[in-house]
Amino acid sequence: MATRGIHRAFTKRTVPFLTSQSLFLSSISRSVSTLVLAEHEGGSIKAPSVSAVAAASSLSKDNSISMLLAGSGPSLQEAAAHAASCHPSVSQVLVADSDKFSHPLAEPWAKLVHLVQQKGGYSHIIAPSGSFGKNILPRAAALLDVSPITDVIEISESNLFVRPIYAGNALCTVRYAGANPCMLTIRSTSFPVPPISADSKSEASISQVDLSTFGEDAVGKSRYVKLTSQETERPDLGNARVVVTGGRALKSAENFKMIEKLAEKLGAAVGATRAAVDAGFVPNDLQVGQTGKIVAPELYMAFGVSGAIQHLAGMRDSKVIVAVNKDADAPIFQVADYGLVGDLFEVIPELLEKMPEKK
Repeated sequence: MATRGIHRAFTKRTVPFLTSQSLFLSSISRSVSTLVLAEHEGGSIKAPSVSAVAAASSLSKDNSISMLLAGSGPSLQEAAAHAASCHPSVSQVLVADSDKFSHPLAEPWAKLVHLVQQKGGYSHIIAPSGSFGKNILPRAAALLDVSPITDVIEISESNLFVRPIYAGNALCTVRYAGANPCMLTIRSTSFPVPPISADSKSEASISQVDLSTFGEDAVGKSRYVKLTSQETERPDLGNARVVVTGGRALKSAENFKMIEKLAEKLGAAVGATRAAVDAGFVPNDLQVGQTGKIVAPELYMAFGVSGAIQHLAGMRDSKVIVAVNKDADAPIFQVADYGLVGDLFEVIPELLEKMPEKK
């Protein structure tokens, strides 16, 4: 159960007057323990999962944080070693080694979270708000009979959270008043991980999860078919420092290659609007926006992007926004730090000509 207070976007939020229930919840929050569902690939923990640890560390100073990894084979053990040293706040790494977790399917993962929660009794369970977390957490919450809070961008208290609504045009303060565990997905761009000095690095203990009671029925009805991905040297869209995005104004997949060439010169990731994806210019894993990926790079360059509200929801937290559009009244200019009214078919070739090659 959660009670909500809706506030206008980016306005000062006030903490509600403490009631007896609030005081009761506050006393419970003093004993905070958190389980972070970690996604790994190639023997290392993915950056959004480390951001989830950073979010967990802001719940309480005395928070005991455990990371849960699942999979099979040598890469899992390498990922566990990385998890043990990826953040100084991690006190324990739990490893579920089984062929049932060779692929991150929701059914076995949800059963695993249920099993670990029954043994650990955590007050909070956190996952990054990507396809991994969105796939697993709701099913796990149903098994634990609690209501999850999704897409959290700020943690005010151990039971008080802020999340965007109306495509990011308003912020909603949510007080969790349900039973443990409080389950959250967090927007990783809102919880950056500061550089960790060599002195502050520590090794967390690594423990194996007892799967003796993990039944065959936990596999469920879904099955892994295949994974397809494009081989590219460009940085990952979700974590890139620079993102170059193209919209429907590019008119074709062939023209969209100009965006890719510009990104290569800048060492940037390539993004696209939903309109460009729906038109078939690029695959949907490059989509930025409310129904795509949420990004917050240091530099976001938008070419031929009108600035629909759904797109702004996915990139408005960028540090510097540069927009190029021939429509002077395009909504993208309302959020842009720098704007150029011009034809992208003239602007991009000129940039490509005058910009030096990436070193």
